[in-house]
Parts: sequence; structure tokens; C-alpha cells
Amino acid sequence: MFTHMSEAEQEQLIEKLEIFKIKGRDKRNRKIVRVIGKFFSARNLSVDVVKKYLEERVYPKLGKRPFSVLYVHTGVQRCENFPGISALRSIYEGVPMSVKENLEAVYFVHPGLQARLFLATFGRLLFSGGLYGKLRYVSRLDLLWEHVRRNEIEIPDFVHDHDEDLEYRPMMDYGLESDHPRVYGAPAVDSPVSTYSMRCIS
Repeated sequence: MFTHMSEAEQEQLIEKLEIFKIKGRDKRNRKIVRVIGKFFSARNLSVDVVKKYLEERVYPKLGKRPFSVLYVHTGVQRCENFPGISALRSIYEGVPMSVKENLEAVYFVHPGLQARLFLATFGRLLFSGGLYGKLRYVSRLDLLWEHVRRNEIEIPDFVHDHDEDLEYRPMMDYGLESDHPRVYGAPAVDSPVSTYSMRCIS
């Protein structure tokens, strides 16, 4: 990650965008840490600042009780808001053991084919402490409400829009259609590869 922002400016950006927010509970009465992947500005945030922010602003609020993470992957692109595998691993390894032990579930919303394949191949190697086994892929918001109290969590509009797109174009789940939002009636393309080969896919 590359940034010319000061530490204070980066912290303000995290706070303003609400990348990490503790709000609501799942149906097992566990606190939820909501993480919006699209808002994570990989070019402007350093790993050290993110780790410090979590240590000072998030972990203390979790207490010593079990909690879950709601990670929204909708709209994440490798070139814009994906920090990289080494950065993710560094952030995870910086989580105190007491916090890791209380993390009981990670609800991964709109995972996409690339993310599923990567985690299936390397997830157990990259993340210690059994994190991979706590992943729960959630391909639709309707399925999320089976685990999370709907009226207690805020989901951005673009996530609802993407979810609606998936209902009408289910092949997007498998990376076989472009997921550029709200672009309909475009000319047909002869080869399916050209539909998404130029995109930054995470």
C-alpha cells in the first residue's frame, strides 16, 4: 500500500468512511464488526495505521465476549481497494489472541468466484487460528438475514443494488458476466473473455 497521507489523516479517513463499525448483533446475540471492503482505500491506508486503529478503536469495544465479523466484499477490486495478501495477513496476525479466540464467525457477503477459489486454495495456509473454518459465504442478502438481525445492521445501497443484479443475472456469481453496475442493453460481445478480462478482479 502506498500513501502520502499523514497518520492522523488516515485515521480520519477510516473513521469518516466507517470501514470498521461495531453495530448490531447476529442471531446468536454476538456483537457484529461490520467491514465494508469497497471503502478500504488501499492506496491511502498503511497497514500500521490500520492495525493501530483496530487496537485503539475497535478491539477495546468488543470486551471479552464472543463476536462475529460481517465482511462485505461487494465492489472490491484488486487495483483500488484490495490491500494485498501480505497486508491482510499482517493485519490478522496483529489481532490479539484473546480477540481471535472470541471471533466465532465471519459472514462473507458477495464473495465472488475469484475470492472463493483463492481462499479455498490458500486460506488455511495464510490464516492461522482456524479463521478459514469460521468463514460463512453469503451469496445473497436474504441468506444473511438468516444469521443477522436485519433491523440492527446498516447495509449500503450499492450492496442492495448488486444483490438485485445477482437475482436477475445469476451467472455473475461465477464471473461469467460483467458486474459493472446498472449497465444494461450494451452490445453483445463475441467472446466471454473480453467481458471481464480487463477488469481488476479480486
